[in-house]
Amino acid sequence: MGTSSAYGGPNGGTPLVPSWLGGDATGDTPAAPTAPDGVPTGGPAAPALIPAAPPSRPAIPAPAGASRFTAARGNFTRFAHSGGTDRASLGRAVSGYVSTSSGGARQAAQRMGASRGAGARLLGFLADAQARGATEALRSLNLEGLAGRPIDEIFVGLADYICPSAGTVDEGIAREAFIETIIELTTLGMTELDAFTPDQMQTVFELYATHAIEARLCNDIGTKLITAPTDAKAALRVQDQLRDFIRNGVSDALTAARAETPTLTQDRVQSFVDTVYERAFGILQALGNAEAEQ
Repeated sequence: MGTSSAYGGPNGGTPLVPSWLGGDATGDTPAAPTAPDGVPTGGPAAPALIPAAPPSRPAIPAPAGASRFTAARGNFTRFAHSGGTDRASLGRAVSGYVSTSSGGARQAAQRMGASRGAGARLLGFLADAQARGATEALRSLNLEGLAGRPIDEIFVGLADYICPSAGTVDEGIAREAFIETIIELTTLGMTELDAFTPDQMQTVFELYATHAIEARLCNDIGTKLITAPTDAKAALRVQDQLRDFIRNGVSDALTAARAETPTLTQDRVQSFVDTVYERAFGILQALGNAEAEQ
């Protein structure tokens, strides 16, 4: 993967979910008015101004354990060195990443910030296209010129809407996942956006969330994904096994979420996507534990 070899992973001491604080402003209370000779003027004294209470701000998150990535990275490296045969190490790597490196499924999902937003925009667009037709959905984004084009061309044209920027690692992960999804769609025979079924919509989002979680995990603990295997075939096998492992978790999470929310409206898309990510990480942790015990 592109980002997996370009980024060395986050420092263990950074907060599990970073929080940025704005600046603080204070003011001085003005003095009572005086005459030119410095003597206070007559009349009632000007009321003292009471300084406004400082704005409420979130607490600065405490640094996480400096070694929280160590075990997960070590297990993932062992899995990569094995060429994909050491499934127990894969299970320990993924389970440890969710439980220890990320602090649990909820915080692991919160770390998918840009990918959650991009996933919601993707799913919202697909739902709109199914409800009103592809032409109207594209017109709402001033992209009606893409109507009738092949699905891969439409999705390439949507890239700046789905993933507006790639200035940070998090945003780069979201964009990379979308590009990987476009590439994979070309092999699945889904060519007509107007003919998309609910199951095909699920497949598109399932692919996107899988690629996004894979990219996040590889950037955090999988920096040896490409360099550790002995040859290109082994590297491809390792990557395929990791992707299949993640997709199984995403598929189960998405199926459960759809059962609870069979009709997806635009105002519920983001919460639906957030639920899928959180459940997917919880399922991946359970699947990882099962692999580690075999």
